[in-house]
Amino acid sequence: MSKMGGLVIATLALLFVSAEAQQNVITVSAADLATAAGVTTTNSKHVMRAVTAAGASYKDPAIAFSGIPPTVLLPPGGNNRFPDDLSYQGGVTVQRGQSHAIYVLNSVSGAGCNLANYAACWGNPEDFLTHLGTSEFIHITDQYVGRHNGNRYTNGANAFICCANLSNTGTSSFTDLTMQFVLVLAISAYALPTGENDIYHIFLPPGTDECFSVPGMFPCYSPDNPNTFAYCGYHSSVTINGLGHVLYSVEPYTNVPGCSVPPGTPNGMLADSTANVLSHETFETITDPEGDAWWNFFNLGSFGDEIGDECSYQILLNIGGFYNPSVFSISGKKFAVQPEYSNGSHSCATRPPDD
Repeated sequence: MSKMGGLVIATLALLFVSAEAQQNVITVSAADLATAAGVTTTNSKHVMRAVTAAGASYKDPAIAFSGIPPTVLLPPGGNNRFPDDLSYQGGVTVQRGQSHAIYVLNSVSGAGCNLANYAACWGNPEDFLTHLGTSEFIHITDQYVGRHNGNRYTNGANAFICCANLSNTGTSSFTDLTMQFVLVLAISAYALPTGENDIYHIFLPPGTDECFSVPGMFPCYSPDNPNTFAYCGYHSSVTINGLGHVLYSVEPYTNVPGCSVPPGTPNGMLADSTANVLSHETFETITDPEGDAWWNFFNLGSFGDEIGDECSYQILLNIGGFYNPSVFSISGKKFAVQPEYSNGSHSCATRPPDD
């Protein structure tokens, strides 16, 4: 074992699989994951609240504020500010970038999410990212990042970490430090880029809980424990010695009550539930990667909300709720995902405002 940037790093063991797969799987021991899960981190995290009682009660800690008086950029010819408009706090945005999917597998082959079925296991999130990057929908970000050209957001490399067998770790859940541990392993072994132009999305398999700092302690993604089940995903960033600054999001398994879309969506509940949370976190990472760029400053009820939070509609049920997405075409394929807030139209939108 060695330490890098405050993270416990295991010796990397690369397991080479069949030539057809052409992928390397990073294998880590249960002890490695348990060690990482037991450490507390303090980086800023912004969640997509679950449709649960715990989610309704959760409030993000105070997000970063640069001290620069916030401004609302008005649409051409506009002279009114609207309470729900996002305000600019002076921080960086992701003007262009590529997404990298990191899949935490149950096994290399066999039961659960494995190398052969990883796309199906999560409903093919990279297919969604590819459609998103060439869509009108992604151009809602233009007004916030100051760029208007196409193909700014592409789908990059993927990586595979094995194995998330929680029954062997001695802990009830992963933590955000575990996620950073996964980032270090993937970026190091696959020689992947870091910085403000690369976004990492970590996908966790079914049955895997994840909490911010202490296993089992609120707030968590924990469908098995309603008292702590507060979020369905989040985005964050971390600077790792020797590797640089990393933007990342965490997408636990979303096809569960409290995180899923309703039945009957175009691609099925699994694929559209994954796409809905992934879309939310991607838009928020682009427009507010560090918590000091675009968020709501003027509306007391929505204070601190980012581009996705204001449009994350929900269906509340006694047995656990659903997100209530819109169904629309994203680069030629229909998905059920939430709209995003547009200052230009002063509304939740699925396309950029008219010029």
